[in-house]
Amino acid sequence: MYQSSYAAMAADDYTLARAQEWRALDHAVTLLEEARPTGAASPETIEAVGFLRRLWTLLIEDLGSAENGLPESLRASLISIGLFALRQGEALRLGQSDDFESVIDVNKMIRDSLA
Repeated sequence: MYQSSYAAMAADDYTLARAQEWRALDHAVTLLEEARPTGAASPETIEAVGFLRRLWTLLIEDLGSAENGLPESLRASLISIGLFALRQGEALRLGQSDDFESVIDVNKMIRDSLA
């Protein structure tokens, strides 16, 4: 009886965590899409990239943890994607790039994989 209750709670926690990750990635995408027309290095872009940086820093930290239950190869791939998003975001923030599409697309891809 306790095992089934624990399993149900663990499944609920997992579902809740995925939903929170989805919402956070969706918010990052929304901020980036809203910043795109204002251009690189704009206040809107700086805000969007700041959120993106905080989000991916947390995700990368979690993915690098030994307690993370995902397969190691998937974790490594997601870390690489996160590092790409961080680099692209920083280039946008500094006005060194105006390629919003690639960072938006990669975040949409990860977000949609959580649905």
